[in-house]
Amino acid sequence: MPEGPVLIVSAHAADFVWRAGGYAALAARRGTGAHVICLSYGERGESAALWKSGASLEQVKAARRAEAEAAAQVLGAEITFLDAGDYPLPRADRELMDALVQRIRTVRPGVILVHSAADPYNADHPRAAELAMEARILAQAEGYPSEHPIIGAPPVFRFEPHQPEMCGFQPDVLVDITEVFDVKREAMECMNAQEHLWDYYTELARRRGVQAVRNGGDRAIRYAEAYQRVYPQVAGVLA
Repeated sequence: MPEGPVLIVSAHAADFVWRAGGYAALAARRGTGAHVICLSYGERGESAALWKSGASLEQVKAARRAEAEAAAQVLGAEITFLDAGDYPLPRADRELMDALVQRIRTVRPGVILVHSAADPYNADHPRAAELAMEARILAQAEGYPSEHPIIGAPPVFRFEPHQPEMCGFQPDVLVDITEVFDVKREAMECMNAQEHLWDYYTELARRRGVQAVRNGGDRAIRYAEAYQRVYPQVAGVLA
């Protein structure tokens, strides 16, 4: 676990729960802290049941925000909403990029978690990753205006997309989340608009747990999350 908090940049209000909820719960439990930035509420692309019920745009956004806030509270994470809109998530304008930079400098993360670099099913996901990666670069720049000091070089990991084989995702790290999986499951069950995914991500965590044991992990591991490293690891020895 890194010294600084984990910062999760999520395209939509639910993404952080499915893909990185276990790591967020671990960071909260171990005292390093977890912070989530939701670029949108997922109001257009991931809220079909709410739209079919006749809800208005503002009602959909309010419902998704409430779900995400409840999930973050269960995980022990702080959460910030930028309400940039989804489907499509806009490309960076100055206001959105500055909000990301200032948040990164405020949190001073020890690690940053982002979406996959490609996703043929949801263009918002790689776009959110691009925004996060660019904001990290700007947050390191001495000349970028801010009340907060620059950050160092926190490692960046991509969390697992819904269909990894279609997104060029290859896991480099399997994180044991067995001790907090009950917390992650409780957080997932806050996402009433996407109840169909509760069991899917439970089974995925089980499969990744089996793979963690197969790759040398403790045989007590039952649940895990998969991540892909973006930058090289700096180490004195290979391990």
